[in-house]
Amino acid sequence: MVNTACAKNLFAKAARARVAVPADLADRVERLLARRCLDLIGLARRAGQAVAGSDKARAWLRAGRGAMLVAAADGAPGGRARMRALASGLPLVDLFSGAELGRALGRQGVVHLVLAPGRLAESLLGEAARLAGFRREDGTA
Repeated sequence: MVNTACAKNLFAKAARARVAVPADLADRVERLLARRCLDLIGLARRAGQAVAGSDKARAWLRAGRGAMLVAAADGAPGGRARMRALASGLPLVDLFSGAELGRALGRQGVVHLVLAPGRLAESLLGEAARLAGFRREDGTA
């Protein structure tokens, strides 16, 4: 939709003025949304509202402490399915690679991450929904 709005000069029409819109606006928005999501994940980890790794994530899910599951898009299908079964009924965000999640948490790579209930999880869920609109089914831009 952003590309269509740029092509039809809709930003200028809405502003009723001349507007210079960069050709890569949709890509810029996608990158900023991804960074926002990853920043929220890092903040949740630093605030003690998120755990990473299979064992810790499993423990939180079994204890009912999880509000949402974040899984690496490039994680092993079997491991992802087992974790998803434990997190049945919880929202799933799988828009990032293990390397991206790892960078957000200061680790080598992360496949499973569980966030506790609260504002950070709610914010991440909202931002991830926006980001999903910019990414294709396979997780690429």
